[in-house]
Amino acid sequence: MTRPVLSSGALLLLVACFSEAAAQQTEPVRVTKDAKAKKIDVFVGKQLFTSFLYPDSLEKPVLYPLRAANGTVVTRSFPLDSRPGDPTDHPHHIGAWFNFENVNGLDFWNNSYAIPKEKKANYGWIKTDRIVSTSSGPIGALTYHANWTNQQNEVLLQETTRFEFSGTGRARTIDRVTTLKADRDVTFTDAKDGLLGLRLAHELQMPSDQDQKFTDSKGIVTTVKAGTDQLANGTYLTSAGKRGNDAWSTRGAWCKVYGKMGADSVTVAILDYPQNPNYPTFWHARGYGLFAANPLGEKVFTNGKSAKNLQLKKGESVTFRYRILIDEGTTTLSTQQLNEAAAAFAKKSLAAVK
Repeated sequence: MTRPVLSSGALLLLVACFSEAAAQQTEPVRVTKDAKAKKIDVFVGKQLFTSFLYPDSLEKPVLYPLRAANGTVVTRSFPLDSRPGDPTDHPHHIGAWFNFENVNGLDFWNNSYAIPKEKKANYGWIKTDRIVSTSSGPIGALTYHANWTNQQNEVLLQETTRFEFSGTGRARTIDRVTTLKADRDVTFTDAKDGLLGLRLAHELQMPSDQDQKFTDSKGIVTTVKAGTDQLANGTYLTSAGKRGNDAWSTRGAWCKVYGKMGADSVTVAILDYPQNPNYPTFWHARGYGLFAANPLGEKVFTNGKSAKNLQLKKGESVTFRYRILIDEGTTTLSTQQLNEAAAAFAKKSLAAVK
């Protein structure tokens, strides 16, 4: 029998399709603990993806830094590391984190080493007291317990969070399930700064030629200097079609930021979950690199037309679920791809963690 001969074009297409399929195979995830350093590293394949940091020197636990599949760091280095040209505003923006600006009057979001000692009583801490479990495999997992406390170490909320990490040759995924249980009556008073936050790498900021000033609820002003280089080239897009600065304060099932980092197009997306409070979330997405999903800032984002104050009685709990996608390649993730990803995430069973 004579075998058919592929044209050079068909052969190239076949090779390309095979390479793409191979690149999308799930890679094993390895989760390693360093109890002394209070750090847990997460590897996808042979590449370090991220580290969970929970030392006493930080006011909250964080994932830092986050990396694309090729090793490119997609979160800002400051304040834990130094990269030439990195902005040094908002020292409480570290990697990826989860907290809120006003819980019984305490500000958990803006707390950092930069707050003067005499003002620290106005801020809250999230103190990780134990790692519940870790596991490696096709999906890596990490569960931890933490306490949201005041300066006197009195507990307002008990947090239990489970991370699931996975990846392929070009993509990384983090699923986060956080359950907050009230140790006393607690009110999350509608506020701008929350809930799931990331601080993006310089390249993923939106270009700006003007300094910007931001004032928090306590009157502290932070100035973000305009870029003086050609690195910043990012922009936002939401599931509702809002782009750039128009994404801020709008709602959507997902939001992505994308831009060039080196030769690749990098996408970082956050997906909301239909069972989350106040779904779909509002996007606290700033051009200078703050990328956050905040369902509890409705009053600010609607100019006072409505508000969302979440109240928990002692013993009650609330659960938030999010997915973070990081993709790198020749093109950004399309709207169709993200809609499909959001639909798949919505179908995933994500029970509260205890």
